[in-house]
Amino acid sequence: MFSKLDEVESRYEQVNLALQRPDIAGDQKQYRSLMKELAELEKVVIVYRDFKKKSASLQANKDLFGAESDPEMRELLREEIKALEAELPGIEASLKIALIPKDPNDDKNILLEIRAGAGGDEASLFADELFRGYAKYAATQGWKAELISFSEGNVGGAKEVIASISGDSVYSKMKFESGVHRVQRVPATEAAGRVHTSTVTVAVIPEADPTEVKINMNEIRVDVMRASGAGGQSVNRTESAVRLTHLPTGIQVHCQEGKSQTSNKERAFQILYAKLQRLEEEKALQSASDQRLEQIGTGDRSERIRTYNFPQSRITDHRIGLTTHQIDAVMGGAFENLIDPLIAHFQAEALKKQTAG
Repeated sequence: MFSKLDEVESRYEQVNLALQRPDIAGDQKQYRSLMKELAELEKVVIVYRDFKKKSASLQANKDLFGAESDPEMRELLREEIKALEAELPGIEASLKIALIPKDPNDDKNILLEIRAGAGGDEASLFADELFRGYAKYAATQGWKAELISFSEGNVGGAKEVIASISGDSVYSKMKFESGVHRVQRVPATEAAGRVHTSTVTVAVIPEADPTEVKINMNEIRVDVMRASGAGGQSVNRTESAVRLTHLPTGIQVHCQEGKSQTSNKERAFQILYAKLQRLEEEKALQSASDQRLEQIGTGDRSERIRTYNFPQSRITDHRIGLTTHQIDAVMGGAFENLIDPLIAHFQAEALKKQTAG
């Protein structure tokens, strides 16, 4: 482990020196790339240097303790040794986690797609509630959530929501939300008070760099139309809504939330780039629907990653067997109660593989 950390520290120094070169400073693309790498390396280097400093202090205190005859000084040294011995294992554990191979998409912003699945109107209502919960969680993380497309349900709620979430390492946390989310509760329209089961599907797609996606514009059909839905002075007055169709794959992207055709077209291409990039990364997939099936299944009630049981105020994440009775807090934006344990679990699994390897 420590040889790898030495390599990280050495690379950190190399990048630092490279950034001082005039030719690098004049190349904005390379400069930004190195600055990003430096920031990532620095997170590890700061912890590693702290570990080395405290390890050296521990050894020095032990040496002094053995040579010291004054009882009062020996007691002070004993306390310092005890504190350092308690602190160092935690720092070492953090360093082991830092050396886990990183998902190349972890630092990326995301496109969040939420769709009503089984359950009719109740599924649409929950899809909207889930999106609002994610938006509140994004705010607590200092992220920006921006609505791209919204298709209203028959009794309110949302048949489909597409939003972009940008900020620091969004995908690294939100990627665990991809899948089928099952909700159990009594619908407002249920006179007999029976509990209904519904599902919504969530897909988390890392944003793509348009320069990295090869796209033939002759294979894109662009349709413009009047935006539909309630609200907004611009709605229905101009042909501001845009639908893109990627003919080879059949991917369709529809955007109408922006006030102008130009902004909706830009957002539509943003989604299209991300989906095409995803398809390139997962070559086994043949179409956008395959990509969704890979992430979210079919939307059937049995294909679930999480269940929200409102009558019992209980949420269960079936992947790690986690249960919490803080459903109101989670739906109010406290998704860290679910996401943080998932991150810890998958980090522990990765450490096991790393140690076994």
